[in-house]
Amino acid sequence: MANHKSALKRMRQNEKRNFLNRSRKSRLKTLVKEFIAAVEANDATVQEKFRETQKVIQQTAAKGTIHKRTASRRISRLAQKLNKITP
Repeated sequence: MANHKSALKRMRQNEKRNFLNRSRKSRLKTLVKEFIAAVEANDATVQEKFRETQKVIQQTAAKGTIHKRTASRRISRLAQKLNKITP
């Protein structure tokens, strides 16, 4: 357990950030799974799901939860999946 005032504050900040990062990553993973399911089902709303997923990935990277290059790589891989099914 922390004894200094600054260490206690740092613990509180870490708890908040940990909660936010976990929720952002969870949302991101859910959207990616939904997009992949739509691609496999050849759903008509796949373009809209891609745009939504891409937006959330970029927002997550902007907040610092994931690295910007990781975000770019994930978007690129999702775009490849999308391009395989669209003529």
